[in-house]
This record gives sequence, structure tokens and C-alpha cells, in this order.
Amino acid sequence: MTHAGSQPADDYTIDELMAVCIARQVQDGEILAHGMATPLVAAGYILAQRTHASHAYFASAIGQGVVRDWAPLSITRAETLWLGKALTHVSFVVIAADLLRAFAPKEFFRPAQIDSSGNFNNVAIGSSYERPRLRLPGVAGIPDVSVHSSQMYLYVPRHSRAVFVPRVDWITGLGHHPDRQEGSGPRYLVSDLGQFDWYDGRMRLITVHRGVSIQRIMAKTGFDLAVAAHVQETPAPTREQIRLLREEIDPLGVRRLETLAGAARRDLMRAILEQEAALDTRD
Repeated sequence: MTHAGSQPADDYTIDELMAVCIARQVQDGEILAHGMATPLVAAGYILAQRTHASHAYFASAIGQGVVRDWAPLSITRAETLWLGKALTHVSFVVIAADLLRAFAPKEFFRPAQIDSSGNFNNVAIGSSYERPRLRLPGVAGIPDVSVHSSQMYLYVPRHSRAVFVPRVDWITGLGHHPDRQEGSGPRYLVSDLGQFDWYDGRMRLITVHRGVSIQRIMAKTGFDLAVAAHVQETPAPTREQIRLLREEIDPLGVRRLETLAGAARRDLMRAILEQEAALDTRD
């Protein structure tokens, strides 16, 4: 008899599916690194630890700490988890010089631009660095990781031709190149439309999300995309995975902020902050 929680869920949102896809890439015992404003990744990591990877460790850019415990996602209380529950804190120099090579953490990055080889850009949009059309958040440790890591994974909450481009304006994350001596470029990418890998150094579509066609993905990608021989629909989350995300890991819906833009994102941000203020009052 199949447990009800292990049955596929019918009612799920794209942010929940992406979090589940991220969780599926995690293996037990891994060190999982993530950035400061990546709630989708954090939700996926915690989901993996709560299900099949109970021995996973989190390496957070918030406080540069290593964490074994978890807490529900939050905006105003994020430091309570990543700083308050950390087992240890280390300097960025130690991370880049020692820990990256020794422990090979798995990390999900969110590229602002990416090409078919997996080169990606997080510093500026436009040919002039001094006067770009758009200044991006910056590279942080991406150059240090991408030159040698074989555990580099990517996610794109809003798939478009503005992100998937023929040529990135600036290379801040190194992709697949025949003459590379170390590392192997990104291994995997999940977007709100499907899942991808790199076959012979070229980005390839491997599954499509529910209700999405291959033609739609091709139209929203700014380069010729390779397609696997037998592309199937991305497996649905289980009922238990959805319950964990909604009731325990992220009841405020912080993960949804990454899939929204404009007024919708602003309204959700305000609603979350109001709920957190109410929690602070009760505490």
C-alpha cells in the first residue's frame, strides 16, 4: 500500500515545483552552499534535509556559517537561522582558499544572463562596466567557485530571452570550455519552464514542467537549445513535500518572492512583513 503523502500532488505552484527540483539534486551528507537572498534554494535544501538527506549541512553566505539545524524561512528573522544556529563561522578568505577545494560544497547560483555553454553574468548588463544599462548585485564568490567546482548548479525563476542569451555581457561564472584544466562548468539548471543539463558542453532540455511545451521553451531561449531524445514532464512533487513546504518550511511563502516581479512582488513582501510583525508582537 502506498502512503498518501508519497502520492503525487495535484495542487502545486511553480515555486514549489522548483524547490522540489532543487531538493532532488541533493544527496545525503553533502555541504549545501547558498547566497543571501535565495529563499527558493533554502526551501529546497531544507526540504531535502527533512526528507531524504538528513545528514546534509548548510553553508550560508549570511554570516558565512555552517549550519545543521533549520527553521522556517523568514525575511526579518533570517539571521536567527543562519547566524543563531551556526556551528561555526569562517572568513571569506578561508572559504575561497581552503574550504572550496577541500569540501566541494554544492551550490545553486541564479544567473542574470547565461549562454549555451553555461557562462553566466551577475555583475552588469551592457558593454560598459562604468556606465551599464543595469548594475547587478555582483559576483561575490562566483569566480572563485566556477573556475574549479564540479558542484555548480543554477536556477532561473523567470525564464526569458533576457536571461538566456547568445553571448553574456560579462563572464563572472565560467561555463564549459574544451581547454579547461579544472572544473566542468554548471551541471544542472532548473527554471520555471523546465530542467536542463549540459551535454558535450551545450545546454540541453531534459524535462518540461506541467503545461509547458518544448516550443514555448525554445521561443523564450535566446540561443539554439539542445533537446534530449526523450523529453518527459517533470515529475510532480509528492503531497508530503508540498505539506512540508507550506506548513513547516515556508508557511509565509518567502520562496515566492523569487518568482514574482513588480507590484506582485511588492505586495507579497508587504504581506510577509505584516505577518512577521504580528509574530514579533506575540513573542
